[in-house]
Amino acid sequence: MRRYVPKDNVQKRAKYNDRFWVAPQVPRLAVEDEHFVSVVRNVSAVAKVKDSYVELGQLVLEIEPSDNIAVLGNLRDECGYSVCSELSAIDYLAQDGEFEIFYQLLNMKERKRLRVLTRIAEKQAIESITPLYDMAKFAEREMYDMFGIYVNNHPYLKRIIMPDDWEGHPLRKSYPLEGDEFASWYEVDKIFGKEYRDVIGPENRDPARIDRYDTKRFARVGHEVPFGADASLVDTTDTPIEYSSAPLSDYQGGQHKVLEKRK
Repeated sequence: MRRYVPKDNVQKRAKYNDRFWVAPQVPRLAVEDEHFVSVVRNVSAVAKVKDSYVELGQLVLEIEPSDNIAVLGNLRDECGYSVCSELSAIDYLAQDGEFEIFYQLLNMKERKRLRVLTRIAEKQAIESITPLYDMAKFAEREMYDMFGIYVNNHPYLKRIIMPDDWEGHPLRKSYPLEGDEFASWYEVDKIFGKEYRDVIGPENRDPARIDRYDTKRFARVGHEVPFGADASLVDTTDTPIEYSSAPLSDYQGGQHKVLEKRK
């Protein structure tokens, strides 16, 4: 039997004692694995390694942004990291005034993962790695589209998700969650023109708003409502839901038999 614990004023008690709770950081371990030690040695021969450590079982290398081609080329050709599974950025502009760009690499033969990190300023560009990894053609376009980071020598650097005439970059932390004024009037201005703003109104950017009486977007079983009907005149009495009388069959057993109860 569990020991009884009084629960007086449980709603008034705070979950965390600190005013601002900070999640504990993932521990960073020293590089001791034989494979990772050789990787750090090979990379250090072609570029400066600012920091190296093991985090969650994978090696992390911090380098200068101007050395990304040399480092990634060495990792691919000399260390066996033939797959770049992910490439993107993190917005630290408000904190440090910089972006953090990361490359997630995979060694299929050794079954090892490696992460390359670098920092660039807001208006600083970085060299494209498309000559090394073909997946960068789309990943760097997405990074440019979402963060506004320019990539030098990219074969086709343009937006990949947002429209070409879109203003702003949605994954920056300074971008409003539901869009700015430009986003709320984009479709209206594009299709009808700015002179129709007063007639049509701004777009609804609240994804949690659901009108249960609008059958074009929402249907409630047993309470179907004609489009445009007044909500106060709708019959809200519960009506039983009718199911088909066809029996369910069990095909898992050795022979076909009808289930006695529907579930």
